[in-house]
Amino acid sequence: MRKSLLLLAALMGGIPMLAAFAFAPALADESVSIGGSRAVLIKPSAPRGSVILLPGGDGAIRAGDNGDIQGLRGNQLVRTRHAYAARGLAVLVADAGTDLKSAVDYMAAIKRPVTVIGTSRGTLRAAEGIARGARPDALVLTSGFLSPDSGSGSNVMSILGSPAALPRTLVIHHRQDSCRATLPAGVDPFIKWSAGRARVSWLTGGVEEGDPCQARGHHGFNGLDGQVVGLAAGFR
Repeated sequence: MRKSLLLLAALMGGIPMLAAFAFAPALADESVSIGGSRAVLIKPSAPRGSVILLPGGDGAIRAGDNGDIQGLRGNQLVRTRHAYAARGLAVLVADAGTDLKSAVDYMAAIKRPVTVIGTSRGTLRAAEGIARGARPDALVLTSGFLSPDSGSGSNVMSILGSPAALPRTLVIHHRQDSCRATLPAGVDPFIKWSAGRARVSWLTGGVEEGDPCQARGHHGFNGLDGQVVGLAAGFR
C-alpha cells in the first residue's frame, strides 16, 4: 500500500510539470540573419503556424544582437509581436531590407501556414515582395495603401497590377482612419479588384491621438490591439 501511495503521489506531483511543458512560454526573442538582413524571431516550442510582421514607416526595426528592437517600437505590429507568439505562432519581425521571399521560405521551414501581416507602408513592402516571387499562404493588410482611392499613387493594386498572385487576403481597416494615404474609401475598390481573394474586417472605436498617420491614431488602432491580433492571428 505504501508503495502504491508513493507511486500515486509521484504521478500526481508530475502533473504540474506536464502542464508546464504543455503551456511552455515562447523562447526568448533572438536575432536572425535572412539574406544579410537582421530580423527578430520569436519561436514557441510547438508553433501551429508562422507570421511575418512588416511594420510601417521606414521599416527599420534596428534589431540588436539579442532579439531586441530599437526602432519603430510603438508601431502596431512591433508592439504586439509577443501577443502573436502567445497564440502559438512563430513570429518573424522583418526589417525593411529583409527579402520577403527568403523570409517566407525561412518561416515555412519552421511551420506552415505562413501569413504575412503588413501595416501602413508595410503593405507596400508586402506587395513588392509578392511581385518579386514571395508566396505566403495568406496575407493580412492593416491600414493599407490599397488602391488609388486610398490616397496614394503607390499602392498594392498598382504594384501587383493583377490579383493573380494575391494569396487569401484579409484587410483590417479602421472606419475613421484619416491618414491621407490609407483612407477608408480605398478599401472597397481593392476588394472588388481582388476578384474574390480578399475580404475586409472593419473596426471602430479606440483612441485618436496626435498625427493621424502615426501609431497612436486610428491608423495605428490605438486601443484596439487585442481585436487586431485576434483577427490577424485567426486568419489562416
